Amino acid sequence: MEIKKICVIGGGLMGRQIGLCAAIHGVDATVYDLNPDVLAAVQVWEDDYLAGRIAKGRMTEEQVADIRTRYHLEPSLEKAVAGVDAVIEAIVEVQDIKAKFFRQLDELVSEDVIIATNSSYMVSSLFADCVKNPARLCNMHFYNPALVMEFVEVVQGPHTSEEVAGAVYELAKRMGKCPIWQKKEIPGFAGNYLIAGLTQRARYLVQNGYCTPQEVDIALEKGFNHKMGVFRMGDLTGIDLSYTMMKNTYERTGEKPDMYDVYEQMVKEGRLGRKTGHGFYDYE
Repeated sequence: MEIKKICVIGGGLMGRQIGLCAAIHGVDATVYDLNPDVLAAVQVWEDDYLAGRIAKGRMTEEQVADIRTRYHLEPSLEKAVAGVDAVIEAIVEVQDIKAKFFRQLDELVSEDVIIATNSSYMVSSLFADCVKNPARLCNMHFYNPALVMEFVEVVQGPHTSEEVAGAVYELAKRMGKCPIWQKKEIPGFAGNYLIAGLTQRARYLVQNGYCTPQEVDIALEKGFNHKMGVFRMGDLTGIDLSYTMMKNTYERTGEKPDMYDVYEQMVKEGRLGRKTGHGFYDYE
């Protein structure tokens, strides 16, 4: 089972990068988004990014022209998924919305088309009842920025076939990544499970007045050689994403996570991190 043609659902920061990364490495990729303004923004971003590669001597004009033949933008879901070997979902991190999409997708693709979710923390078994033949459903979690970060988690749920997980793992390697093949599900997967403990302690220090967020990052970056501290990384991945995860935890357990009110206020103020120019740090 070889994946030669994919569709990425969602033209946000992750989806557009996953698609272009695939195209750069020889995989035909279509990015779908129902919002024409989003697709227009993706087109501008693609042009700027590839022009920058040429200007910096990282790619030739011939290479860029070749990549463009494999990178497509499509506002019609039916056309976007026609003839693909795999679909990678990269839409909003809300379970009900994802479930609704998977049911819609299931009516448009054959039962042997692989379906992968790029969710940051939701295991694919949550959506096993949304598709016929759930053996073709798994997690394929890229880290932001997907064009740069080499780590990808392929998570094989109890419903996922070995063949499907292996094909997705090989796709990740073909895309220039260093994937891991996680044979059992855990919410948040290996990477987020590891970072969750560190994040929890970082937020505890800030919540209880020991340090500022910036001081916590200094400790991690200068004391332990982390490339980014917890709060700088949160700005990169999005304060809104962190808040959504904290809100889900609060609703599930009834216990308010440390710094919950801080994140809630930042979301209300539109301070979502790098994508808005302001988060725990300013980027203007």
